Amino acid sequence: MHKLRFTFMVLTAILFTGLQASGQAYRADDVLGLWLNEDEDAHIEVFKKDGKYFGKIIWLKLPIDDETGKAKLDKHNSDEELQKKPVLGLEVTKDFVFDDDDTYEDGSIYDPKNGKKYSCYMRYESLDKLKIRGYIGITLLGRTTYWTRVKN
Repeated sequence: MHKLRFTFMVLTAILFTGLQASGQAYRADDVLGLWLNEDEDAHIEVFKKDGKYFGKIIWLKLPIDDETGKAKLDKHNSDEELQKKPVLGLEVTKDFVFDDDDTYEDGSIYDPKNGKKYSCYMRYESLDKLKIRGYIGITLLGRTTYWTRVKN
């Protein structure tokens, strides 16, 4: 009975290792394209510039400010000059580098809903789903959101 249990454990470990090794291998440029944020109120276009990855808002579900009747502005930004910029077209992710381990690191994310900028990493959950983790100082102090690829 013990031999059977041991054999089962060994086979399970081999199978688990094999499943991990056969997982999806992502390329750095797989992130390029359109993504829908978790709130489903914005599309972010991820693009490459000087070997790094950036994202800008190219679509808003509600692009007009209810109070002014004009385009939504970056009104929560701490920089008064930047408060005059429209949210549409705003770069919200910057300077990401792919680390060959399905993760983009060393970037930052800006949240126009509160005007704050955070350190950030992005990691694939699948080819069509990104885990976005914004944090202050260490990754434990932050918030996670998920983006879904927009299909044509």
